[in-house]
Amino acid sequence: MAAMSVDEGHNTERYRQKRDAILAAAAQAINEQSAKGMTFADVAQRVGLNTTSVTYYFRRKDELAAAAFEHTLARLLEMLAEAAEAPTPQARVARYLSINMARLARIERGEEAPFAVLSDLRAMEEPIRGRLMAGWQKVFRATRSLWGPAPSRAHTDLYGARAHVLLENTFWLPIWLVRYELDQFPRVEERLLDVLTHGIATNGAGWSPAMLDLHEQMAQRTEPGREAFLLAATRLINQLGYRGASVQRIASELNVTKGSFYHHLDAKDDLVAACYRRSFDTITAAQQLADAAGGSHWHRLSSAIATLLDVQFAERGPLLRTTALASLPGDVRAQMVERSNRIARRYAGTIMDGVAEGSMRAVDALIAAQALMAIQNAAFDMRKWAGTMERPHAIALYASTILYGMFDDRFLR
Repeated sequence: MAAMSVDEGHNTERYRQKRDAILAAAAQAINEQSAKGMTFADVAQRVGLNTTSVTYYFRRKDELAAAAFEHTLARLLEMLAEAAEAPTPQARVARYLSINMARLARIERGEEAPFAVLSDLRAMEEPIRGRLMAGWQKVFRATRSLWGPAPSRAHTDLYGARAHVLLENTFWLPIWLVRYELDQFPRVEERLLDVLTHGIATNGAGWSPAMLDLHEQMAQRTEPGREAFLLAATRLINQLGYRGASVQRIASELNVTKGSFYHHLDAKDDLVAACYRRSFDTITAAQQLADAAGGSHWHRLSSAIATLLDVQFAERGPLLRTTALASLPGDVRAQMVERSNRIARRYAGTIMDGVAEGSMRAVDALIAAQALMAIQNAAFDMRKWAGTMERPHAIALYASTILYGMFDDRFLR
């Protein structure tokens, strides 16, 4: 019998099953360690193969990581295409959320493997990076099209904000959904859809946030020299991921030596933890200043969110994306997650007080708070979008997606 060629072997069901198993293992490794931290040895161990067997399917690690990301992008496009068949924008958004929740339920039951999160796309090298970013743009445009054709540039801007917030909320879901039992997933879906559809504010709640001055409070919490390191590191980690933002690259950004870096911090993990603490301190400072200023709880919430979006849209001092958490040691990661949870609970408390006083709708405050955490976390990626318009308008458009809901056009102009 003649030997089977490689190409013929690639078309067999056994080959496809093993390749899919390797991709699922790679996605798990990427989600836990980042694309650069993933190793062939780890992936091989997860699927019960030796390293050489994995290289039969993927010759290089970057090819494996790219294939895992492309699988995610392809699945997202499939989900969006299914959602797009619904007759109205509201029905399409509801369908897309439902598809995501059903997928997460299957993962919880062990019927499906999670796919690779996309936080490391920008950390990939060219030409792979360009190919993956083109795929991401297709996903973004498909999400934006859930609202239908944009009749004007203003509509394009607003639909773009909505698309980004919808995607980021579904990406953020697995982080906090673990706090709910599987039989509660339908309730979570219903309550989150209510926030996405109708927002948090009551019909009469106007938009007049106070932009809070964070500089004095933050100056008291961080040494000036150390602050420069944290800002540079935060920007680079947000852009390139934990592995892509090397100590040398951070030092070069500041035009200092690596020795100067280690004068301020003992190790890179210490740097990431310090960046998170600075980011969480910034959010907490906004919440505290908003409470100290007084006014309705709606005014306090909108002021804190508007101020933090302004921070994210500025080039100088953004908040660190939560995607870097996977790179931290388990005990440090747990501390950072708990701090994030405390911030979310404070938002939830403000929302509950706002519901009681009548300035906010009767929403599930814990779920609404997580929706706010998602937009606050993700706004860094919309800096270029925000740079095409006046900053106050960009803040209002982006905040409106959760505060007023994804079908409220009050800020079109």
